[in-house]
Amino acid sequence: MSNQQLPETFRGLGQRHRALLDAVESLRRAAKQSGPIDEKTAQLIQLAAAAAIRSEGAVHSHVRRALQAGSSAEEIEHTIVLLTSTIGFPGVAAALSWVDDIVSPDP
Repeated sequence: MSNQQLPETFRGLGQRHRALLDAVESLRRAAKQSGPIDEKTAQLIQLAAAAAIRSEGAVHSHVRRALQAGSSAEEIEHTIVLLTSTIGFPGVAAALSWVDDIVSPDP
């Protein structure tokens, strides 16, 4: 993901706390390399976690990353729908609206 796709707040954080973000990136890489889960599945898992904690920014980020990893819009939506019995319908509805921000942005 290019730096220009990141929200302004996150870009500013990266400028002010570069060492912290580098450490987080190293942790992300180590976690992904520690097991057999492919990038597409990893992004869908992280998307579900972002929806579960109601983090709009993280949902946006993981939708973009899931699409880049080869997920379809239908797979992304289904990932969120599967959370209905776990996080409840209001949380799912909110997360689906955040997915739509990326998958079906207004012209």
